Amino acid sequence: MALTITTTTAEDLAVTVAAEGEVDVSCASELRDAIDAALEGGATGVTIDLALVPYIDSTGIGVLVGAAHRGAEAGTTVRVANPQRNVRRVLDMLGVVHELGIDE
Repeated sequence: MALTITTTTAEDLAVTVAAEGEVDVSCASELRDAIDAALEGGATGVTIDLALVPYIDSTGIGVLVGAAHRGAEAGTTVRVANPQRNVRRVLDMLGVVHELGIDE
């Protein structure tokens, strides 16, 4: 399944990066590029919406954690929203839920 990424910017410059499809080694760089563009574009905050992502591998998780670190260094909040149950389970097992700002 191909990865589709949609980026929207609100009036307050908060950016939502919505991914649709599987995030794996073959396409994780696309997600990283979209997040980096938001951070470099002066976003006041970045939300990565995973509602339509049924699968994420370790490369994709590395992209999310790296984005959270880059955001923190830049003073911008980066958080993950709406992970599907199986994606959330993997994030829980790896202990990165709080680092990614995922609400309970």
